[in-house]
Amino acid sequence: MLNERAYALGSNRSAIRDLFEYGCARAAVVGRENVFDFSLGNPSIPTPEAVHTAIREVLEQTDPVELHGYTSAVGDLAARQAIADDLRGRYGASVSPGEIFLTCGAAPALVAVFGALTFPGAEILAIAPYFPEYRVFVEGVGARFAEVPPDVPDFQINLEALARCLNEKTAAVIVNSPNNPAGTVYTAETLARLGALLARKSAEYGHPIYIVADEPYRELVYGGAAAPFLPAIYPSTIVCYSYSKSLSLPGERIGYVYVPRAAADGEALYAAVAGAARNAGHVCAPSLWQKVIARCAAVRPNLAAYDRNRRALYGGLTALGYEVAKPDGAFYLFVKAPGGDANAFSEKAKRRDVLVVPGDDFGCPGYVRLCYCVKYETIERSLPLFRALLTD
Repeated sequence: MLNERAYALGSNRSAIRDLFEYGCARAAVVGRENVFDFSLGNPSIPTPEAVHTAIREVLEQTDPVELHGYTSAVGDLAARQAIADDLRGRYGASVSPGEIFLTCGAAPALVAVFGALTFPGAEILAIAPYFPEYRVFVEGVGARFAEVPPDVPDFQINLEALARCLNEKTAAVIVNSPNNPAGTVYTAETLARLGALLARKSAEYGHPIYIVADEPYRELVYGGAAAPFLPAIYPSTIVCYSYSKSLSLPGERIGYVYVPRAAADGEALYAAVAGAARNAGHVCAPSLWQKVIARCAAVRPNLAAYDRNRRALYGGLTALGYEVAKPDGAFYLFVKAPGGDANAFSEKAKRRDVLVVPGDDFGCPGYVRLCYCVKYETIERSLPLFRALLTD
C-alpha cells in the first residue's frame, strides 16, 4: 500500500517543472538558443564575487572536520549573528541570534512554520496570485489551504475579500512580496491596513493570526520601490527567507526563519518551529553554506541585468498590446492571456517554442507568468514571436 497523496504529488509534477522539462527536451531537438524558456525562476545573474571569495576562505581556513560536521540544529551562532546584525542594520529592528533558525532554503522554512501554526481545524490563507507549492506545504502539515481572490489588475491585496475569508480557524495569512508570480511589491499602506485588520480579528477571535512573510525576493526591487519590513508593521510576523535569489544560489539551499520575540507567544513559537522542523527531518542547514553566509549576510545582488530585462520585456509586450501587471520586484511578469484562456495560450505558445506558465495553479486563471531571468537576447528574439501569437 502507498500513500495516495504522496503518489499524486510525485506522479503529477507542477506545470512549471513540466514546461521546464519540455523546454530541455525541445532544446535537444532545435537548439537551446531556439527555445524561449520563460518558465523557471532560475537566477541568471552571476553569484557575487564576495560569495566566491567567502567559499574559498571557508575551504582554506576551516578545519576539515569542523567544515563538514554537524552544527547546532538552529544553526551556527556566527551565521545567526551575521543575519541578526544585517537585519538590525537595514531596518533598525531589535533582532537577536536567538530569533533566527537556519534552514535548507525557504521551502523547509515555510513547512516548519506551517507545522508550528497548525492546530485541529487550522486554516492558512494565501493571497492570489500565489506560489503553487504553498498548497502542498499547508496541506502536508494537516492544515486547510484557502485562497483570497486577487486584486486585479494591480495585484495588491484585496482586503475586503481577505476580511470575508478570515474566521475563528484562521491561523495565518501568507504574504509574498515581492510577489511570485506578479512581481508586485505590496505598499507600506497596503501592509499597514492588512496589519490593522489582522489585529482586530485576532482580538475578536481570541487568538493571534500570524503573517507568514515569504521573502526570497526581498532584495529584487526596482525603480525606487522598497519591500517594507513586515515585523515593524505587524509584530506577529514570521519571516521565511532564502539566499537562492539574492545571491544566485538556488541549488545550494540555505535560508532562515526569523521569529520575533515580540510576536504573540514568540518564545513558544520559536520552539514550535524548531519542533516542526525536527518532525520534518531537519538536522541542520548545510555547514559549509552556514559559514559562507556568516561572511556574506550583508552582500547584495547587482540587479542591472534583471532591471534591463524587466524594462525590455514589459515595454515590448505592452507595445504589442498585451495587458501586463507592471512589476516592481522579483523577476516575473504576469500577463493577461489573449483570449482569456491561459492554458490554451500556453499551448499555442509552445508550438512556437515559447514557454509561459498558465496562471491557474497560481490561483489566477486567465493570466500567464513569464520569468525574465533569461539572456537579454532571448527577450529581443522572442518579441516577434509574441507578436505572431496575437494573430495565430
